[in-house]
Amino acid sequence: MSQCSIVSQDLAEPVSGTAATARTWLLLEQPGPWGAKALTSSHLDPSVGRALEKATRGTGVRIALIRRPGRHADAGTSAERRVHVAHTAPGSTWLRTAALADPARLLGLDFAALGRGDHRGFDDLLAGAPHTGDPLVLVCTNGKRDRCCALLGRPLAAELAAAGTEGVWEVTHLGGHRFSPTVLVLPYGYAYGRVDAGAVREILRGVREGRIVPAGCRGSSAWERPGQAAELAVRAAAGEDAAGVLDVVRTDGAAPRWEVTVAHTDGRHWRVTVAQGASQPPRPESCGASVLGSPARMEITGIRELALASALAS
Repeated sequence: MSQCSIVSQDLAEPVSGTAATARTWLLLEQPGPWGAKALTSSHLDPSVGRALEKATRGTGVRIALIRRPGRHADAGTSAERRVHVAHTAPGSTWLRTAALADPARLLGLDFAALGRGDHRGFDDLLAGAPHTGDPLVLVCTNGKRDRCCALLGRPLAAELAAAGTEGVWEVTHLGGHRFSPTVLVLPYGYAYGRVDAGAVREILRGVREGRIVPAGCRGSSAWERPGQAAELAVRAAAGEDAAGVLDVVRTDGAAPRWEVTVAHTDGRHWRVTVAQGASQPPRPESCGASVLGSPARMEITGIRELALASALAS
């Protein structure tokens, strides 16, 4: 059976506009093996996992498990775990961290507030503080969910860690198995697909310099997929690579066509027309899929810079 990632790459499926959507990411360290639905099939108490899934639903917070690269034999659970929370909205991007022994304490968080970008409850409950280390590199490696994530993601995470790259974690699920290896970089929240170690090092260099590297970029998780594609299209058209200067301020329409307004902090605005197409020919959307699918793809059909009066009226 062909790997879904090989088929997707052979068919030149674009990666733009395919990132998972989450304005806030909550990442809990959980050593040991993971099942396909890791929050309820790992060494994390499944009742806690189910409660966290329920508590975060509809809040703009996406929760995932992380672990250090390496072997994941059943060796028990360490007494203390690391937890990271990141808000990815431009203009209010932050990354906080804390340590805790009991994951059930997370259920005391105000997830709606976290989704809005308010980290005060996290700080008060868990003694959270700003993350002061290198950017976080989250590599999807959950082979129980899709074998491409294990076959391609785990070697990438191991290579980065062996080379001394700081901030590397394996993560349970970033979506888009067929773009493996997939990576999410925090604090900015841009996802990448089909990357190698050299590409990740360049992405991290960009983050440290306040730049967004466009090659292999799937989009920012801060926006829905039409907005992700529109923002990347504006970056390409304007030659803009600075982080945090573009915002999706309005999206009109519904599938299969949207008009997305993208604003720059310098006052410029663009109107981007995004159309949803179906990828052809049908292909496996994951290695475990029993039927072929035609995954949606975001296509840019128009982009124009708005005059100031038009931008203010929109």
